[in-house]
Amino acid sequence: MLPRTVEWAELADGPAVRMIDQTLLPSEERIIDCTTVAQVCEAIKVLRVRGAPAIGCCAALGIALVAARSTAPDIDQLRAELLAAHRDLAATRPTAVNLFWALERMTRVIESSTEVEATREALKQEAGAIVMDDLRRCRAIGRNGAELIGEGADVLTHCNAGALATAGYGTALGVIRSAAGIRRGIHVWVDETRPLLQGARLTAWELMKSGIPCTVICDNMAGWLMQQGRVDCCIVGADRIAANGDSANKIGTYSVAVLAAHHNIPMYIAAPLSTVDYELSTGQGIPIEERDPAEVSHLAGLAQRSATPEGAQIHSPAFDVTPAALISGIITEAGVARPPYTESLGRWRSQSGRMRGD
Repeated sequence: MLPRTVEWAELADGPAVRMIDQTLLPSEERIIDCTTVAQVCEAIKVLRVRGAPAIGCCAALGIALVAARSTAPDIDQLRAELLAAHRDLAATRPTAVNLFWALERMTRVIESSTEVEATREALKQEAGAIVMDDLRRCRAIGRNGAELIGEGADVLTHCNAGALATAGYGTALGVIRSAAGIRRGIHVWVDETRPLLQGARLTAWELMKSGIPCTVICDNMAGWLMQQGRVDCCIVGADRIAANGDSANKIGTYSVAVLAAHHNIPMYIAAPLSTVDYELSTGQGIPIEERDPAEVSHLAGLAQRSATPEGAQIHSPAFDVTPAALISGIITEAGVARPPYTESLGRWRSQSGRMRGD
């Protein structure tokens, strides 16, 4: 049984944003309660909660938390507190567009607010709707993508795009989970996903909890497995997708896509339409987050001793962008988009739920 990734909780002293601390998995399953927006921001920054849809849900709940715990005497002061929280949350991670999509939805409520108590309730309701919306979208993604995975298929995935990266079902792993429910013999190759090992720590943990056979591999083993004919398809998530289909995902995804193309293996992206940034014509405009060099030098915090020489320069981008030309299909809640993506994704723009262009 997988715990809820992020949810609203009522404590004795007031509400909290509750989540499983993903930095401790798989060795410890600890549930934490954030009672301030500063704690929510810290949880997003240090990856206690991670994955584009989950970050969006967490940010929405964070805004609702500020409203619920505020002692503001009037709507003007409450709105000022909420907008300050919005700025803090928006500054946590730049690449995941779902963060800004969720904040846009909460902003609509803030801007239309006229009374303190009604605003508190409206923001709580909207945050809950965003969480439920993500669950609905992910289950639809799973159903739409399951048809792409055949009986006895070996599927390779990179990073974690499962229940832990969403409100509780998953995008890439949601597809695999749905397929495993109707077909026999499905097996998953799990890239360890350096430098933070989200595949080895999180994806393998999820799949084992779900009873889906999986095998962890080092990232640099994927090409060899493809050459040996042991990979039937690749399915990954996304943190931001440009209008033309260029997709940003965890660093290393582009390498997987190049290898898959060379070996004529289909490469699929699974993501809700809220991940599509229709304002970006290509992936060149996607901001790439640069992470702490210590995440590379100290092996995801699992070793006290540095794995690199003292003073060595380290480059630590968190994401890369896979060109649309290398993507066989983008699995969404509306269906499977095929090239050219400007047309196929464009047809579903109204279903994205994004504020701009609706």
